[in-house]
This record gives sequence, structure tokens and C-alpha cells, in this order.
Amino acid sequence: MKSKEELIKDLLDLAFAEDIGDGDHTTLSTIPEEAQGRSKLLIKEKGIVAGTDTAIKVLHELDPDIKITKYIEDGSEVNPGDIVFTAEGSVRSLLMAERTLLNIMQRMSGVATMTRKYQDKLQGLKTKVLDTRKTTPGMRMLEKEAVKTGGGENHRIGLFDMILIKDNHIDFAGGLEKAVERAIEYCKKNNKNLKIEVEARTLDDVKRLSEMEGVDRIMFDNFTPQLTKEAVKIVDGKKETESSGGITIENLREYGETGVDYISVGALTHSVKGLDMSFKAF
Repeated sequence: MKSKEELIKDLLDLAFAEDIGDGDHTTLSTIPEEAQGRSKLLIKEKGIVAGTDTAIKVLHELDPDIKITKYIEDGSEVNPGDIVFTAEGSVRSLLMAERTLLNIMQRMSGVATMTRKYQDKLQGLKTKVLDTRKTTPGMRMLEKEAVKTGGGENHRIGLFDMILIKDNHIDFAGGLEKAVERAIEYCKKNNKNLKIEVEARTLDDVKRLSEMEGVDRIMFDNFTPQLTKEAVKIVDGKKETESSGGITIENLREYGETGVDYISVGALTHSVKGLDMSFKAF
């Protein structure tokens, strides 16, 4: 398993390969090699900024001599006209980095902004909003980082760091009990210290799961708010609880008021508009 840093390095290598290829011929043909200049990361839309450190990494991967002055930290609310950071050095490097760093920062800031809107709806409640695996291929680590920046929490990163037994697993395994027993046995046999979450489709499932040893969290799949309230009461704090499916910004608060611990929302990463910003000479 590659580390987060290694995955981000792979992403940047791919981004440079698809954007720069064998050279930025426009820049190479119009800008002298010795030319020096400054660019600023300018915000053009209200939101939450994220991805600054990765954007700076983009610049330094291309040119370690670029000098950065940062004014605004990730997680801050920004407004049109705000300058997040400035970069000074080779004009060629600044121009070649522009699109890649903007693609990353706009996407991450969009995710952080969306997450903040959702989490703000739960203000005063214990419930936390979670992301899902519905992420842009190659950008999962960065998008999940942006969720945290926006005030949300991360669900599992992938298929490797948690056991999540869903309806298909249960049906193929022959029932709830068999699926859970096999998961516990698998962890013991392979020396895996993994949390086990199981999807419940009915209140009867909730009752059975709430008494099962080895189950850490119960997911209420496509429950109504009223059913969720009943399910939370049944669990009574014995396990972590999570709501998933059919949850929107409009009904989020209603679900949170049931007392559920977490609400997972795919829209945090799969239905996001990038935050408008530019990287301009000054």
C-alpha cells in the first residue's frame, strides 16, 4: 500500500505528463529562460479554501527555487479579491504550473465549501457528516483531505482500511450472522485490526446487530428520519450509528436530530463545483 505522499506524487507526475508532455511550447517560445516574475493566487468566489499546500507542492515539483509567501490558511473562509499566496521566481515555471495547481485547488476548495455547508446544517448536534468512496479517480486522498478541511470527517479511505458489510455481501454470505462471523474470523486469521460496519435494512436487522459482538458501527440504509430515530433508540449507544442513502442538504438536519452519530453524503465529492480562482501575474 502506497503512502498518501506517494499517491500525491503519482498524481502530480500524471498531471504534468498529460498537461506539459514534452514541453510547454507556448511558454518556451515566448518567455526567455532567465525571465523572473510574480504570480498571485486570487480568489474570485466566496467559499472555503483548501489545497494550498498541494498547490505549493506543484510549484516546487517543477521548480524548487520558487519562493512562496502564504497569507491564508486552508479551512479559512475567503471572499472575492482575497490573495491566498504569492509565488516568485522563473516565469516559465509559474506558467507551466498554473493549470495543474488551479485544477487541484479549485476542486479541493469546492469540496471543502460543500462540506462546510453540510456540517453547518448540523450545528449544535453531535452528528458529523462523512464522505464516501464516490471520489475522482486519483484524487481520493486530496478530496478526503478537503472534507476534513471543510469540517467533516472521513469514512474509510478504500476497501482496505475497514470492513463494511453491505446488502450484497450479506445476501451472498447467507445472512447477517454468517457475514459478521466470517469477517471476524478473517480479521483474526490475517491479523487485521479493522473496524467492522454492517448495513441494516430493517429494524429487525438493527436489533440483531446491536447485540452482536465484533460489530463496531451499524449503517441505517435508506431509513426515513422516523425509522432512524427508532433505530438509534434500539442501539442505545452500544454501537456507533450511521445514516446513508437519500439524504440531502434539505433533510440533513432532520436526520441529525434523530441522534445518529454520522451521516454519509456522496455529494460532498461527486457533485461539487470548483471554487473560482485564478493564478495571475502582478
